[in-house]
Amino acid sequence: MTQADFLKAPFADPIELPELDLTGPGRFYNRELSWLGFNWRVLEEAKNMRVPLLERVRFLSISAANLDEFYTVRVAGLRELAHAGNSTPAQDGLTPAEQLVLINEDARDLMQSQQAVFDSLRQEMSNENIHLLDHSNVPEADKPFLLDVFLNKVFPVLSPLAVDPAHPFPFIPNTGFSLALQLERRRGKRSLMALLPIPQQIDRFVALPSVNGTHRFLPLEELLLLHLDQMFPGYTATGHCAFRVLRDSDLEVEEEAEDLVREFEVALKRRRRGEVVRMKISANAPKALISVIMRELHVTSDEVVEVNGMIGIADVKELVIDARPDLLWPNFTPRVPERVQDHDGDMFAAIQQKDMLLHHPYETFDMVVRFLKQAAADPDVVAIKQTLYRTSKNSPIVEALCEAAEEGKSVTALVELKARFDEAANIRQSRRLERAGAHVVYGFVDWKTHAKISTVVRREGDQLVTYTHYGTGNYHPITARIYTDLSFFTCDAALGRDATKVFNFLSGYIEPEGLENLAISPSGLKQRLLDSFEAEAEHARAGRPAEIWAKMNSLIDPEIIDGLYKASQGGVKISLIIRGICGLRPGIKGLSDNIRVKSIVGRFLEHSRIVCFGNGHGLPHKKSRVYISSADWMGRNLNRRIETLVEIKNDTVKAQITSQIMAANLADVAQSWVMKPDGHFDRATWVDGEFAFNCHRFFMENPSLSGRGSAGAKDVPQLTHTDD
Repeated sequence: MTQADFLKAPFADPIELPELDLTGPGRFYNRELSWLGFNWRVLEEAKNMRVPLLERVRFLSISAANLDEFYTVRVAGLRELAHAGNSTPAQDGLTPAEQLVLINEDARDLMQSQQAVFDSLRQEMSNENIHLLDHSNVPEADKPFLLDVFLNKVFPVLSPLAVDPAHPFPFIPNTGFSLALQLERRRGKRSLMALLPIPQQIDRFVALPSVNGTHRFLPLEELLLLHLDQMFPGYTATGHCAFRVLRDSDLEVEEEAEDLVREFEVALKRRRRGEVVRMKISANAPKALISVIMRELHVTSDEVVEVNGMIGIADVKELVIDARPDLLWPNFTPRVPERVQDHDGDMFAAIQQKDMLLHHPYETFDMVVRFLKQAAADPDVVAIKQTLYRTSKNSPIVEALCEAAEEGKSVTALVELKARFDEAANIRQSRRLERAGAHVVYGFVDWKTHAKISTVVRREGDQLVTYTHYGTGNYHPITARIYTDLSFFTCDAALGRDATKVFNFLSGYIEPEGLENLAISPSGLKQRLLDSFEAEAEHARAGRPAEIWAKMNSLIDPEIIDGLYKASQGGVKISLIIRGICGLRPGIKGLSDNIRVKSIVGRFLEHSRIVCFGNGHGLPHKKSRVYISSADWMGRNLNRRIETLVEIKNDTVKAQITSQIMAANLADVAQSWVMKPDGHFDRATWVDGEFAFNCHRFFMENPSLSGRGSAGAKDVPQLTHTDD
């Protein structure tokens, strides 16, 4: 594989789009529609026959869960603006009301497609002896088992609720899933309406005993329908339907809250009671039930989605069973870097040797945990500082910090309370750290702290040496198994000083001055990027090679997009890998002739943020300027969050980023989608039987350059060469 094979293919010929005002809002693509486009790509993986069957079921679940969150946050916000009469347009020119119309149209198509995909997958699963039953086709032989499950594992947590003047319609929480029942008393024929909330504390699918290797499941709502007589003795069901609600889940916090933790605890309780933004209900439900439910939940017809199929498709992830490894991705065990092994697991010794960049999940996240655990146990370590944005419930990171504090080390933890949907977990972790004796700070009320930094100060002889970790992802061992992220370890003194200044900013509001290898938002990161775009354009105007490679999750900041347009018009070749939302329109004549955009959706979730500048030499090159970052190029990241942009100066790490990571991502065909000027993406195509390069497979099979040990890096495959 050579650079010429994959990376020097010509850019597509730019096209004209005369219907767009390219000097005004038409130069941007709508954020919400772009996000829906990403979720369509996720759903397409559920139809991709090259993906194992149960992994396709998982992609379907992810698509449904993504759409739920989109409605509870983004659509909820637009809905609130529209209801308030706000007609301020987004950067693409669409008002909130106009966006809602387009979103609802596209989202309804997406939900219909999800049902069609589920029907197809259900048939394929049945062909593989994985069956999903309903209450009408349960074999008689299984009914005693199901009755036992119902009486002993479900019935104790059920709360059947009559609905009449003496029993008002109950509150249904966010994501609440319920059966609505029309009942008739066998004696006297008296009618009754009742609700049966389906407990979220119980698995959605009941596994029946396996017979001859056959796996069978019954949805929980079907189990309840099978045993209505146990809950409503003397009544007959004359009609029923299922419905599920999504509520506004965004949080508003008083800026002057005296106790930020307490304020968030109250806000989390409010989240459950937000207004309903979408309700799914069984198709062909009795009209009387629909009328009562809509009236009591205050929903309008445009907020109701009738579902001819399964409600709550996100729950199908429970059908991804370990008992069928033949229908899952082949097992992959992340590597321990050879250099760490050469030093018998001593992270400090490995970092002392030279800077090291780990590429997760291909290199194990356990090295990050080991770094902190070793620091906690090392008597020469005097201080640890750590940011925590998202982490796991029983976090080994938090455990190590607590152990260090209990050992008498100075431990400072910056816990971000505003990490959406992880606020409650972060409050619990902060309480635990405080009990252990750590200094816990919460940063800023106005700005989220999204930077991923850890420092360990160690006494070595008569010196204090700072070991620093900069990451592009969260300190979360579970998500690190599926998110591709970068962990950069260094004991470079300048990078340690930069990290210390950032921590002083977070804990004491002392704005850092004189940062050496670091730029942070909201104060200077965006300007550093814009200046770098212009510097590349200067190289182009001077006749030197000019190129930008960048990789991130989302690109929507208008100043950044305009800066990229300007660089493209100046002759800079720009290759972008944007997994999710992209508001930039590539390949438009006179605007973005020299910009191409691709998205990679595959086995692992692309999450690392990287930007490389040719610096007058093109890419890849040892004299290029290379950065890793915690920030996507979005307004919230660049203007309202604490983020980092870390320049990489170690030659081996730079080569790893440009000639391995970025080159492989740009070379990928098997998992890639190419963005068109109209904002839509087409799957990269290849002829069946033809080799299609897969970057995830490449990374799984080949070690990282900077993690090599005594064997050296010369035999590690690279997709490009680094010119002199």
